[in-house]
Order: sequence, then C-alpha cells, then structure tokens
Amino acid sequence: MPRPVLLLARVWCTAPEGERVRVPFPPLLLERRPRRVPSAGGRPTVLNSLPEVLENHAPRSPTVWGACHGTLGELYQGPLPSGDDSDIALVSFPVHGLTARVGFTPGAAPQERTGLRPKAAEAARLFLDHHGLAPPSGTWSHQSELRVGVGMASSTADIVATLRCLHTYLGIPYDLDTVLRVLSSIERADSVFLDEFALHLSNRHRIVRRLGTALRFHTAYITEPGVVDTEAVTRTLQQFYRRRPDAYGQALTGLLDGFSARDPVAVARASTQSAALSQEVLPKETFETVLAHQGRFGADGVFVAHTGCLVGYLFCRPFSGRTRSDLTAFFASLGHQCSFAQGGFR
Repeated sequence: MPRPVLLLARVWCTAPEGERVRVPFPPLLLERRPRRVPSAGGRPTVLNSLPEVLENHAPRSPTVWGACHGTLGELYQGPLPSGDDSDIALVSFPVHGLTARVGFTPGAAPQERTGLRPKAAEAARLFLDHHGLAPPSGTWSHQSELRVGVGMASSTADIVATLRCLHTYLGIPYDLDTVLRVLSSIERADSVFLDEFALHLSNRHRIVRRLGTALRFHTAYITEPGVVDTEAVTRTLQQFYRRRPDAYGQALTGLLDGFSARDPVAVARASTQSAALSQEVLPKETFETVLAHQGRFGADGVFVAHTGCLVGYLFCRPFSGRTRSDLTAFFASLGHQCSFAQGGFR
C-alpha cells in the first residue's frame, strides 16, 4: 500500500483593511494516487501529484501586506482635565480611504537598506528584538496616500502598517500591547492603531475612553503650505493649555457628550471650539475666513490638524453637487485646492 504523505498547508485571506492574513488550515493527508476534488464547474479536478496540490493551495502573490488608515487632524487636542498636564489628549479624526501600506516579499538575499521610512524601520527592529527574531530576508515596499508633516498621522500609520505586516508574515497573533510598546519607544502618536474613535493620551499611549464607530462625517478641506514638527511645538502647546483649562474642559465635555448621544452635530460644534483654541497658539492663515463662511455652506463645524496644516468643514450629511462646486470655488479663491473625504469608519 502506498505510504501516505502529510502536508501542512497555509492559507491566506484578505482582511477588511487590505492586508493578507495567514489562517490555520487543517493538514491534508495525501496518498500517492490521483485525488478528485470539487471544482467550480461541477466536474471534479484530478490532482495527480504533490506539486499540483501545493500549487492549488499556494497564494497567488508572496507579498504580505499590512495597512493603516490616516487622519485629518483631530476633533480635539488639548489637556485632559484632572490629568497630568505634561501629556496631550487627542481625539483623532480618522479618514476613510487614505492609508499607509507596507509589504514584505520573502527573498534569499537580505537587503542593506530596508525600503522603509526611518521610523517604520525602527519599529520593525524593536518588534523583532521583542520576539527574539532575526530580520527576515526579503524586500520591503511602502505605499502611502498620507502627506508627511501636515497632520495626517503619516509616521504613526507607517509604524502600525509595518507591525501589522510583521504580525501576519510571522504568524504571530496581533497584540495591541506590543504595538503600543513599540510606539512609545519612537514617537508621540495618534490613535490610528484603533479602528474606532478614542480619547487617547499621545505621550503615554494610553486609551482613556473608546468612542465607537457610529459617527461619520463628510469633509471639504485644504492643506496649507509648510510642515509642522510636532516635537518642536509640544512645550509651547503645554504652556498654552495651562492658561485655558476651562475652555478646553468645555470643548472636551461637549465632544464626549456628543459621542455618547451619537449626536454628530454636537461633536462638530465641539470640534470647532477646539479648532478655535488651537488658532490662538498655532494659527492657520485661512482659519478665520473658513470659520466666517461656515454658515454659507451649511457646514456643521470646522476641524483642523492642531499641529499640522489642515483646515476644513465638517458636514453631518452628504452635500449636493452644487455645494461641492461652491466649496471648490471658495477654497480656490483662497489660493488652495479643495479635497473631499469621509471621516470616521464604515
């Protein structure tokens, strides 16, 4: 009787964010004789050899991807009442459809340069050191729709996408604590490692309160020229926060109450308060004009990248094609190209 062969197969699937995830697949016990398996056309397909079985179950592409969404600044940035005034609290404004993606393609020869941005490369090194693993041989690739230094959480998204890629490639269960540990060693971060809104302490990388995924917004925004070095302005922000605790407390309370009530109008109103406070310490050239014309377009609020270059309108409902054209013309009159995106989670 032919001796059976035990084959352990790996199966890959595509996760919602576009990354490929390895999932367990039961062992296949193969005998050295033709084996019939069902096919889409109803007729059985005969697998005559082990290579054919391997090809039948192999992934079409060897590249493993990790992905992470970016942000359109924040709905709130400021102090946390009754908290340590050395930290900065955020409610990041996640953006749908603008992401960072990091891929790894296994190969025989290790690379001297990883192909990753510096912070992402550091994240990979810390992750591998944490698990006692050597760097895998292969090629890294990076794709991003997030502009650097304008308030879209580009570096944090790069780091998270890299860690998700490594979790998948190495078959290690995704561990948020490890992700936060790596982030805390590299930078003050947005909460893009979560797939929901959250009140988050950016220095300590601590989640204060999860706010869910119920609220969505439509946006029209611009990116003013320049970049902002977050680390360079941190002390300036902290000094300003100490002078305006009541105003920030009112904005944050309104925001959290709005999320609790699933009231996007209340959240948009609180976002406008936070943006106006930010204007006092890190002003945007177009903010006052944008705020003054909010009613003209029927916008429910204004948002900014508090330590960035984004300024835009929040809409709780989709706006018409006519309004879209008017917004485009308005921002063009200010010397900027208008962009449109959905904020929140689908």
